[in-house]
Amino acid sequence: MLKEYFSSKKLKMQNKVIEAAKNVFFQQAAALNAIGDKLGSAFVLAVDLCLQCQGRVIVSGMGKSGIVGRKIAATLSSTGTASHFVHPGEAYHGDLGMIQSGDVVILLSYSGETDEVLKLLPYLKHVDAKIIALTGDVNSTLARNADVTLSVRVEKESCPNNLAPTTSTTATMAMGDALAVALIRLRDFQPHDFARYHPGGSLGRKLLTRVQDVMHCPLPRNLPADSFKKVVSVITQGCVGITTVCSEQGELLGVITDGDLRRAIEKYEDLKQLTARDIMHTKPVTIGADEMFAKAESLMVSRKLSSIIAIDQAGKPVGIVKFFDAS
Repeated sequence: MLKEYFSSKKLKMQNKVIEAAKNVFFQQAAALNAIGDKLGSAFVLAVDLCLQCQGRVIVSGMGKSGIVGRKIAATLSSTGTASHFVHPGEAYHGDLGMIQSGDVVILLSYSGETDEVLKLLPYLKHVDAKIIALTGDVNSTLARNADVTLSVRVEKESCPNNLAPTTSTTATMAMGDALAVALIRLRDFQPHDFARYHPGGSLGRKLLTRVQDVMHCPLPRNLPADSFKKVVSVITQGCVGITTVCSEQGELLGVITDGDLRRAIEKYEDLKQLTARDIMHTKPVTIGADEMFAKAESLMVSRKLSSIIAIDQAGKPVGIVKFFDAS
């Protein structure tokens, strides 16, 4: 009886917890949709200020807004917009020198009345820095003194007491992401550009890696007249699940995968009569050995392949690249 009581109690608690969590997702999604629907000329102007900025895009905010601001600055700086975060409290102890004429300053304050943030305004006006305000009150002191105001107003926080910054911080972060993505589009920021700012991580390695750096060599190779048994042997020894079929001069004629072998076993009764020419694909997908692996990976995804053939400048096969080789 006691076991049943606790099991029932645990189930009720679980349902209550899941319901509370789902409400957070639903409320925040609705809030983001509402803000997105209202984006207009002010957002375009804010993006243009950042795009035309001759200095840096500075982000500043206190408390939870400051944490969000650090993330916004990090996203901007990693996607081609020179940016850094300045803590408004530290600004009065020497960090104001980090903000110069020609900079664009994004100030975060949901109330628009955060004292530490407002104290930056006289200096920003003095150095003629452009100000973008991200606030929940478009009539606040911050909004009135900004060159552009972007509203991140939400009807209610996800916090049941409507106190802890939850939905509002999500909205502010999303607005920062929207600015960054718009700038990515306008700058035509490409994966190789992104890699320059992320050389140490797995993503950076993948974006900076060329096919020739990771391709499998020596190349598994069969002649068109090779027997089915010989093809099986070459694929097994190659350990990459594929072999090339080449002419005596090394020209690529086709490929055979281990999947092709299984299909041949199902289709043909007399395997001894089969040659490589009978089961090969005559239009294999290839990529230059000096191309970036990211391009090879994209090609494999679009063609639903696990491997492709790397070729040299003369068009001859030199290696095999697998989908996860740069991971």
